[in-house]
Amino acid sequence: MKRILFKNVRIFDGSGSDLFPGEVLIEGDRITKVARRPDGFFAKRDPKISEDGAEVIDGGGATLMPGMTEAHAHITWPSSTERFVPEFVLPIEEMMIVTAQNARILLDSGFTSAYSAGALSERIEVVIRDNIDKGYLPGPRLRASTLERSPDEDETAPGAVNHGRGPDAMRGFIKKCKSMGIDQVKLVLSGEDALHPGSSHHLMCTEEEAQAAGQAAREAGIPLSAHAQGNDAVKMGMRAGVRVIYHCTYADNEAVDMLVARKDEIFMAPAIGVIVATLEANPPPHIDMSSMKEMAKPVIEKAKVLIPELKRRGVRVLIGGDYGFPFNPNGTNARDLQHFVDLFGYTQKEVLVAATKLGGELMELDIGQIKPGFLADILLVNGDVTRDVRLLQNKANLLAIMKGGKFHKCTLPGRSLAAVPTRDEHA
Repeated sequence: MKRILFKNVRIFDGSGSDLFPGEVLIEGDRITKVARRPDGFFAKRDPKISEDGAEVIDGGGATLMPGMTEAHAHITWPSSTERFVPEFVLPIEEMMIVTAQNARILLDSGFTSAYSAGALSERIEVVIRDNIDKGYLPGPRLRASTLERSPDEDETAPGAVNHGRGPDAMRGFIKKCKSMGIDQVKLVLSGEDALHPGSSHHLMCTEEEAQAAGQAAREAGIPLSAHAQGNDAVKMGMRAGVRVIYHCTYADNEAVDMLVARKDEIFMAPAIGVIVATLEANPPPHIDMSSMKEMAKPVIEKAKVLIPELKRRGVRVLIGGDYGFPFNPNGTNARDLQHFVDLFGYTQKEVLVAATKLGGELMELDIGQIKPGFLADILLVNGDVTRDVRLLQNKANLLAIMKGGKFHKCTLPGRSLAAVPTRDEHA
């Protein structure tokens, strides 16, 4: 079993505690020992953890932290920091390549896991997930989703799918998703003002359809997530048993109470990244974003009130901001951390916990903490992220990225970028 020892590092363990100097031992794919160094960095005494048989990585005082989780991933949304794609509807062959590229870009950016908020094809994320898991493609641990379930989708639109109406159609959709190997199903419970002004307050499902989805999902053992901008949509999602709810823009006091009542079961992600990017966007003259910008302004102001209240009352609020649009590309996901600081009053450590520990809880995996027994999904960062989370926006600051005890990247002296595992390594 391969042993890797990180020494001379400052550790942010994901719990929200202060950094501490220490050493971390990886054996196989898991963290097995975490030792504090009360004598500080670069101690001359013997290491706290034996170096025998281990590859020793001297962090030089860099910060060792858990990998991050993108809680609103859209890896099929085509635009990234490496590729500008103005259109969303692509031939499936091109979509597959773009999706694989975006998965790798997320991992390059320090996101070692991702919870999908919907795809542009039925099985594409399942295929990408399986190839990542087998080691054929680089990418984060992925909770795959399918086409976002919207009963009122315009059948004449490119790529549209007629999901059908009524409880039976909803139950059939959930059953089909389960049979395809989907990890979780995304429902569209409300419209979206950025696409159709005023539609955020329109319900896209009936109560009977939402209840049928909830019942079918529980029977199939598959969780639900939901796009819910409008107040009534948030309440509908809570009644239906949705586990992950996005946006909640117009949630009133009653809706907030419903979220709080289920705080130990649910997660909420406001997807603020796309809103900030909309307001910052400077499109060319032939692209009119004026309506989108007007729709974005009240979303920011309402979120400034809503998110601090949800956090105060114990709701697990996660980062993840609809990255993948041309003006909000995949690969800029770490911007969300600073948005939480600037807009919602989070401390640097609080938002790091949201990105790591809470992300691990969302994924239902032993990740998100530097703790014995946890999977070795780890970042080594140049600088103190507990003082400035903006460091994570610069990939050059990510000195090492490890997933499952294997280096995806390591720029420290004596090591080179790890290759994608070969087929034989997984035989």
